Amino acid sequence: MKIHKKLLFLVMLLMIIIQLIFCGANIPNNKVSKDRLEIIKEKGVLVVASSNDIPFAYIDPKTKEFTGIDAEIIREAAKRLGINKVEMKQIPFSDLLKQLNTDDSIDIVADGMYVTDERKKEALFTNILYKESEAIITPKVSKIVFKEDLKNAVVGAQLGTAFLDLAQKWKTEGIVKDVVPFKNQNHLLSAVSTKKIDAAITDSIFASYMIFRNNLYLRVLPPTDYTPESAGKIAAAVRKNDITLANAINEKIDEMKYDKTIPGILEKYGLNSNYFVSVTDGHIY
Repeated sequence: MKIHKKLLFLVMLLMIIIQLIFCGANIPNNKVSKDRLEIIKEKGVLVVASSNDIPFAYIDPKTKEFTGIDAEIIREAAKRLGINKVEMKQIPFSDLLKQLNTDDSIDIVADGMYVTDERKKEALFTNILYKESEAIITPKVSKIVFKEDLKNAVVGAQLGTAFLDLAQKWKTEGIVKDVVPFKNQNHLLSAVSTKKIDAAITDSIFASYMIFRNNLYLRVLPPTDYTPESAGKIAAAVRKNDITLANAINEKIDEMKYDKTIPGILEKYGLNSNYFVSVTDGHIY
């Protein structure tokens, strides 16, 4: 009888230990599976990954505030969701989606990013914010006037962008002589200004904004001389499993299009109605 009681006690003790082990093992999983939108609202901060690119999503050197076209749209969407604080985490553009999927402190990516089929494999994109195309930048005094003049030219583009893909395509087709990748847009513009490269392919918005604001001795080939080939639509991106967050932001993006908030932000940065994407055309899934 005593032996049976001891066995019963040991079995019950073993069951309790096993139950505690499984409960302990499940704690981290419960934490991981918690909805990201809920986590963001609890901490009161939305963390946006950007490569600090003007005029899309950057820290203003004077005010130290997170600003730019994409930044203002995301900040307003966050505010409407009851999230009053938005912070930027600087990541090289070519690493943005990789960091989104490996760095748990990042909630969303916003940085003038084209939506492409390849990028859709890595992240879940929001509804379209606006659209743009590429531009070719040269020094003001240059032999390059038309696309055909690029045959003997060395052109540059930023790493991780659709513009670098286009430049490399042109090299394969013999349209340009060579292609040089750059880590960021500022280095790219500097290389054109100092004639280390003959031309650059970059965002039309970035090119026009920077040349105008900084009075750079550069020019953008006008539409009469060059027809853009890489028109794209811009959106923010979240992790593929952060569907609730994406849906909440999408609702606010559509709302901001209906009440003219997004057109107002675009106009603030010198962008006319040609850059606007309607609610219907902005739904990509």
